[in-house]
Amino acid sequence: MNATGGETSFADLGLRSELLDVLSGLGYEEPTPIQRETIPPLVEGHDLLGQAATGTGKTAAFALPVLQRMLHAGSEGGPTTLVLVPTRELAIQVSEAFHRYGRIMGARVLPIYGGAPIGRQLQALKRGVDVVVATPGRALDHIGRGTLDLEGLRTVVLDEADEMLDMGFADDIEAILAATPEDRQTVLFSATLPPRIDGIARRHLRDPVRIEMGRTAAERESTPLVEQSAYLVARAHKPAALGRLLDIEAPTAAIIFCRTRDEVDQLTEAMNGRGYRAEALHGGMEQEQRDRVMSRLRSGTADLLIATDVAARGLDIEQLTHVVNYNVPSAPEAYVHRIGRVGRAGREGVALTLVEPREHRMLKAIERVTKQRIQVERLPSVADLHARRMELTRAALEECLLQDDLEPFRVVVESLADEFDLMEVALAAVKLAHEASGAALDEQEIPEVAPRSVDQRRGQREGGGGQDRERYGRGPASGMARLFFSVGRSAGIRPQDLVGAIAGESSLSGRDIGAIEIADRFSLVEVPQAAADEVIDALRRATIKGRRPTVRRERDTRSRRPR
Repeated sequence: MNATGGETSFADLGLRSELLDVLSGLGYEEPTPIQRETIPPLVEGHDLLGQAATGTGKTAAFALPVLQRMLHAGSEGGPTTLVLVPTRELAIQVSEAFHRYGRIMGARVLPIYGGAPIGRQLQALKRGVDVVVATPGRALDHIGRGTLDLEGLRTVVLDEADEMLDMGFADDIEAILAATPEDRQTVLFSATLPPRIDGIARRHLRDPVRIEMGRTAAERESTPLVEQSAYLVARAHKPAALGRLLDIEAPTAAIIFCRTRDEVDQLTEAMNGRGYRAEALHGGMEQEQRDRVMSRLRSGTADLLIATDVAARGLDIEQLTHVVNYNVPSAPEAYVHRIGRVGRAGREGVALTLVEPREHRMLKAIERVTKQRIQVERLPSVADLHARRMELTRAALEECLLQDDLEPFRVVVESLADEFDLMEVALAAVKLAHEASGAALDEQEIPEVAPRSVDQRRGQREGGGGQDRERYGRGPASGMARLFFSVGRSAGIRPQDLVGAIAGESSLSGRDIGAIEIADRFSLVEVPQAAADEVIDALRRATIKGRRPTVRRERDTRSRRPR
């Protein structure tokens, strides 16, 4: 607990003042559950095995202790920390997080992944780095070249370990860990803890602290009877998606939860720009400002409250009809607390959650803990929005007909009726009312995205269903190119090995890869036509199961088709 008897703060976790200043500047107000449990033992130097899904704040949970150790020890030539991640995308995200948190101390961070110029990576390694964030295949490549020096390594982090194993990186991980100092600190995070993860932990972690997030506290909570739904949307389209949902739902008052102060301020500005009456609420505001915001919401002069969890704690707004999670909450119990703000005392409530594709597993974790299904809906289309706006125009006109004194306007209608058909006059009046409500705005369709589900990834790695396999007799699927790999079953190659190599070395993710066919001496893999040359170039120096295969576009291999 902190000094005022409130919730745990970052200062209570043993972090140094330099890092606390950085977090305050970034707008982080309180640690997430995984950060509260993880940071103290990591600061003390313990090994750790943590079960936590994407979106729980685990990057900061391991990055902050790593940076704290750097503050104590200072910077040297070689890296002191190696973070292994399954994909290029995650390597970039983790590197950016280290840069944000470690900028004040001049932390030197280098992402290493396939598809990026290796010359630039070699130059950075030669100059000296503190933290290397790498995909396993590319890390092993640099270790083999002698360009990644692990002698001074103090910490190794395996992030999303289960996904790395699913992608066929088990042998690479074992080889990398074998090349690191025995007295290192080892940190392993995984969304699930299958026996294979336990096996790695037993072999490579020393008396680890075990942390499993997202069950006990939430199971003690009773989830309110609220209509709950979620919408899959890419990060770049989230403001537009939020506006679309608010237009469709037309809440009396809504609270929108964001993770940080900066996100609250940016979203408030964006929503006001779209014509909503939005107010921000976060811990960086004085009490007088907070009181003014709440007064506007309760009086109806504002209809959206955009807030952090800390700032919204303890609020009870009677007219609140909707809760929106702009991000999937960091833990299931946070979700329960948030949606509990509607549906009170018999009032109806609606909870909406915007889910980025990588956060889909966290949504499933919330469902397991709350024992309630959160329906994943399709985002409303432009046509849906137009229909809803027309419906609202009709409702407004109906209310006007039932309640208002319309007599003063009779002379206008009668004078127009002398010149135009009465139905035409009515249509023109409805058109003006519709446009005056702001309903005539141009809208663009928001692209649909698919969740990165385990089943979907597994299906792609196994080459899809029968239809995919039949495609090989007819050529690749539309928009796809087929690549030839000069390794097959005799080299122990499995679908996940090929997926792991491609996703680790190129800009493609597992879901971009199509059907896979493996013969004794070669393999065929479908990739998007536009990315084929990039994949070939990225895999030119890569190894798969210890071999460096020839990779090229498929020629006439029909006579060698696997049976």
